[in-house]
Amino acid sequence: MIAGEDNSVEVGVGPWVGEWPVDPRYDPELLAQGDRRNVVDRYRYWRREAVVADLDTHRHDFHVAIENWQHDLNIGTVVRNANAFLAAEVHIVGLRKWNRRGAMVTDRYQHVRHHPTIEEFIWWAAAEDLPVIGIDNLPGSRPMETTRLPRRCVLLFGQEGPGLSEHARAACSQLFSIAQYGSTRSINAGVASGIAMHAWIRAHAEPPPG
Repeated sequence: MIAGEDNSVEVGVGPWVGEWPVDPRYDPELLAQGDRRNVVDRYRYWRREAVVADLDTHRHDFHVAIENWQHDLNIGTVVRNANAFLAAEVHIVGLRKWNRRGAMVTDRYQHVRHHPTIEEFIWWAAAEDLPVIGIDNLPGSRPMETTRLPRRCVLLFGQEGPGLSEHARAACSQLFSIAQYGSTRSINAGVASGIAMHAWIRAHAEPPPG
């Protein structure tokens, strides 16, 4: 980050200094104007398509899904978390339209798939032989802190408020809750998704590059 004269902070780097690289992954426009995107340093000045292609070579084995029946504002955060933890794919179940502001443009680098109904999502998961793991503080849910999530799976989250729908609960091979110690009965799906994804990372992932 670069601090300006007015103490404002600019993200990223300015125009490339010196002879330009010949690697086709680099974007001439970014080299000329600077790269102010919120990307890690190894992807500075790279074309978006090149970044996605590189991420695709080492995505993790878990997917993330969230129900979207009421335009849940947490979906953007779920997508941003999925990008941070390099999920294979994010699945939006229900309404196609979702609020992208919370994703902070990370949806440009994260594969997102839409399923109009929970039944279609279940069919897809079954065809891919991926167990659906529900994350919700429902009666009968097991504490996530006492288990190890499967390497290949889909982590499924419900709407803010009602949580997982009845059809979604029935589709889950396992249900896990996240331990809470305060007065509130639930945490939102954005926060819950980050906790669950990190639990998967701790169980199965290597340290990040660099």
